[in-house]
Amino acid sequence: MSLAVLTSRALAGMQAPEVMVEVHLANGLPSFTIVGLPETEVKEARDRVRAALQNAGFEFPTRRITVNLAPADLPKESGRFDLPIALGILAASGQMPADTLAQYEFAGELSLSGELRPIRGALAMTFAMQRAQTTPARAFILPRANADEAALVGNVAILPADSLLQVVAHFAAHDADARLVAHVPQADATQPVYPDLADVKGQAQVKRALEVAAAGAHSVLMVGPPGTGKSMLAARFAGILPPMTDTEALESAAVQSLTNGFSASRWRMRPYRAPHHTASGVALVGGGGTPRPGEISLAHHGVLFLDELPEFQRSVLEVLREPLESGRITISRAARQADFPARFQLIAAMNPCPCGYLGHASGKCRCTPDQVARYQGKISGPLLDRIDLQIQVGALPHEELLDGTPGESSADIAQRVARAALLQHARQGKRNNLLSGNEIETHCRPDAAGEQLLRTAMSKLNWSARAYHRVLKVARTIADLAQASRIEQPHVAEAIQYRRAMRDQ
Repeated sequence: MSLAVLTSRALAGMQAPEVMVEVHLANGLPSFTIVGLPETEVKEARDRVRAALQNAGFEFPTRRITVNLAPADLPKESGRFDLPIALGILAASGQMPADTLAQYEFAGELSLSGELRPIRGALAMTFAMQRAQTTPARAFILPRANADEAALVGNVAILPADSLLQVVAHFAAHDADARLVAHVPQADATQPVYPDLADVKGQAQVKRALEVAAAGAHSVLMVGPPGTGKSMLAARFAGILPPMTDTEALESAAVQSLTNGFSASRWRMRPYRAPHHTASGVALVGGGGTPRPGEISLAHHGVLFLDELPEFQRSVLEVLREPLESGRITISRAARQADFPARFQLIAAMNPCPCGYLGHASGKCRCTPDQVARYQGKISGPLLDRIDLQIQVGALPHEELLDGTPGESSADIAQRVARAALLQHARQGKRNNLLSGNEIETHCRPDAAGEQLLRTAMSKLNWSARAYHRVLKVARTIADLAQASRIEQPHVAEAIQYRRAMRDQ
């Protein structure tokens, strides 16, 4: 047999389209050609595969070898095609059986010695196999280092291997002992461990605002002088969020798998991303010649913390506007387009002025009103309008800092948050922050006193329609935390105080 056909998968954003690896051996001068829009990493497979076959004890055919990766118009990247190319050469040259290859899919990068190295996107590839529902269902042979993440997807047989020799022995074996064994994921009953909010002394009002934000999936901006605990509070925010569902955990792990960032030890743990303020727009939302997910996608179903918000380039911050509304980001390039999820919770922090001490009891601030306005003006109105809670974080008195008792633990707050989240799902099937305009009219109507208070605040503070709706959603969350079926005036009043315009403070 001079032709062998195997199945693998490419990556295109979150998708993993099927790729047919066709290997043909022909007479003529010895050569090794890979066609089908391969990128540099795939072209280099020629040298890796040749060395791996020879060092594993196989004969490398001195013939004209052509490898076609179909479909031809789909770009192919990374070393995941090394294993199917090597197996195709062995099958086409008669060094291994080829009658059962159609029952499997293959992916894996080869070292020069024939060992299998981990690949990116194993979880996304397994998802695609599950959705394809081929008859009969194919098994997935891949490096052992990727077995744990791939096995998170049910109804797909995962066969991990350590080397090319093990894979060949699986097809050539006459007894079951030499065949690859399906990977069974180990059940992990441990709960994710997060830093505790009790570590932060004082700041009861800010902690209350974070509880409201966690309960309704609202975004938060904390404004205060340095050393008031803004970063500590943000780092502990993930610990009060509701537990991840199976779907959320799989979606989050699949995105992290695209960058080799997934670890089985962080399964069901809400991601926490804190990019530096020098990050570019591409680093934040994703991109590149071959589109990769950015920080907002890596924070999917988790927390994106932007410290020193005005220090980010304005053009970088503006790219957050659409993902904050839609929960997705579409990256378009001349030759391809990729769509990534980005349902993150934004927690931002900033100083009130360039020196940071505006309003501080020490009286250190010497910034002029013009400098303060210019500094705060780095945050555009449209972006600020999309941040639900804008709160002041004041400096603690020395007595409270030195002698203050620890506050509530994250576990206690998380119980109330989870109870409110369950109430929202039972009522409307989603978190309050995701309510549409019609759903706000249905589920967020306040009583008469609350409506009058809201109208007065909207008139005096010149809110936009978006700000008005966001205050209603925050008030609905506050009522849910109080287990109240109707939004009342105290709930509206608390929501309004979280919406003070930053430039009016």
